[in-house]
Amino acid sequence: MNSVEVANFLTTNPLFFEEHAELLGTIKLSSPLLGRAISLQERQIEIMRDKYRHLEIRLSELIHRAQENDSNSAKFDRWVNSLLLAQKDIDLPSLLTKNLQEYFSLPVVSLRLWNVAEEYKEAWFSTHTSDDIHSFARGLHTPFCGENKDFEAASWLDAPVTSLAMLPMRVKDEVVGLLVLGSPEKNRFTNNMATQFLSQIADAASAALSYLISVNQIMK
Repeated sequence: MNSVEVANFLTTNPLFFEEHAELLGTIKLSSPLLGRAISLQERQIEIMRDKYRHLEIRLSELIHRAQENDSNSAKFDRWVNSLLLAQKDIDLPSLLTKNLQEYFSLPVVSLRLWNVAEEYKEAWFSTHTSDDIHSFARGLHTPFCGENKDFEAASWLDAPVTSLAMLPMRVKDEVVGLLVLGSPEKNRFTNNMATQFLSQIADAASAALSYLISVNQIMK
């Protein structure tokens, strides 16, 4: 019998070692942990301990992630409440970015809106932005996260950043602006991170600032 036939035999005869228990003490296997030959029973215990160790690590990761999600959810609620309390205050864009920065420990945050109503055209958040950034924002179906490669939006921030997240803001399904979160840490925003939570932030920011947008302009 070759090794495959032996393996198939043992698979189809699960009671073999019960009927020949004396073999368990004679079979020796190499232990990667101990660096020596051990019995089959010892190797089974070793494998089970390794499995349990990996399960404990995975459980710890899940618990940590759940705690992090709970913390982010509480911060998000506080941030949204601050927007609701401010309502349509002219300083709402400043409050939105300031509180976002404070509650989520973000080094720098800024935004730009286009197609704003006439009375807001001189505000800081409606400063001229290029057609390129408009096209880029329209092409974002989800927030962009990654390395700062001299993006135009990075120049809106008050400090140099290595990584950033750019969140498209929409009113009536039209992109009307970009919310930008930046960090000097290259791993703060990466291209493989989940963006669902950032999308929720973008949706809330868009709803809060929708009163600044000229509906007539976005319908053109």
